[in-house]
Amino acid sequence: MGCYEISLGDTIGIGTPGSIRSMLEEVLLVAKPSQLAMHFHDTYGQALANILVGLERGISTIDSSVAGLGGCPYARPGNASGNVATEDVVYMLHGMGLSTGIDLPQLVQVGRFISKDVLGKSTIQSKVSNALAVDDDPVES
Repeated sequence: MGCYEISLGDTIGIGTPGSIRSMLEEVLLVAKPSQLAMHFHDTYGQALANILVGLERGISTIDSSVAGLGGCPYARPGNASGNVATEDVVYMLHGMGLSTGIDLPQLVQVGRFISKDVLGKSTIQSKVSNALAVDDDPVES
């Protein structure tokens, strides 16, 4: 069996593009981009920028969660926000001209349903979902 993938995670969300770049320079000396995944939390709003650094180095496996749900059980309570929102990642990837096979309007609807109707949350961590709710703009897939 063995190990087929190493997931590089910033589970408390303190990484910056500079620190991620430095880390990847070292890791890519011993592993191929196809063997790596990225997992970023968005505590300081750096997750998308950090993902972009990895994408520029050929890493194409990205962990995310709908509506940014989740958190870090290892961080002090309240200090690490949820995972990067899938809606935000997909919006960025589509804006870069990359095909994901994901229907963004449906994804936004799912995130809103889970957050509000199932979990009873008053806010959604996805910036894309929140922007679309305020602007009432149609979501491009």
